[in-house]
Amino acid sequence: MSGRTLLLTVVTLVAFASNSVLCRFALREGEIDAGSFTAVRLVSGAVFLWLVIVLPRRPWRVVQEAEPPSFGSWSMAFFLFAYAVCFSFAYLSLSAATGGLILFGCVQATMIAYGLVRGERPTWLEWSGLVVAVSGLVYLFLPRLDAPSLVGGSLMALAGVSWGFYSVLGSGVPDPSLATAGNFARSVPFAFAIGLIGLIGPIGAHASAKGVLLAVVSGAVTSGLGYVLWYHALKGLTATRAAVVQLAVPVIVALGGVAFIGEELTLSLVLSGALILGGIAIVVAGKSGARAASAPRS
Repeated sequence: MSGRTLLLTVVTLVAFASNSVLCRFALREGEIDAGSFTAVRLVSGAVFLWLVIVLPRRPWRVVQEAEPPSFGSWSMAFFLFAYAVCFSFAYLSLSAATGGLILFGCVQATMIAYGLVRGERPTWLEWSGLVVAVSGLVYLFLPRLDAPSLVGGSLMALAGVSWGFYSVLGSGVPDPSLATAGNFARSVPFAFAIGLIGLIGPIGAHASAKGVLLAVVSGAVTSGLGYVLWYHALKGLTATRAAVVQLAVPVIVALGGVAFIGEELTLSLVLSGALILGGIAIVVAGKSGARAASAPRS
């Protein structure tokens, strides 16, 4: 993994962790309902990306080029929306620990399975690192797990699968910035639909100024900007690596709680963090070692 890819990956993982905290905080405090949070998050991300990425590129000229860069696709936009809406509604009935375990388990399963279908063959060292990292994740959450509701667990599983497909479909886009902007723009009709359902349906739409602000920050910064950087990072990651490195997100969330919310730094957090990060390091070293072993020698 190059230094650039490593830096992009670390920044995006912090963004993902921040996004989870923003969503859970807004919903837990009742500042906004799940449907409105999702709608504001996607619309604000689309507006932000259009202003800072698309307009400066003069899109009316870009589309006239012989080979215009990709502006994303409806399939990626659908998976983006599916992840966002399932994620928000799932946390209405799941604890943070249970939701995190389901989400990241499904993300891993989806991306690794996709890589295997596409011909990726992880080394035994990578498989070993995966087992170590997953063990650390289970150890982190096990004391706080509760029996998930059928609806909440199913929604979080769908969120994980959707995010996995969104990631693998975006790994080969020629221009990650424009692709992300296009995906968010295409998600706006879905966002308006879920917002409208909240207004006229049984969801009970409500939002305070604080709730809207949290959703805007989540959409513009930790989602919009964070996903642009993630697409750039994916260019230097295999599907297996991209799946495993995301296991660091729960550790970052937990450490953020210690640093900014005053939560207790426990021995289980230290040990599980060491297992997860150690497993990730094994996965990264495994592919590098395989390349070195197969390289021709002079």
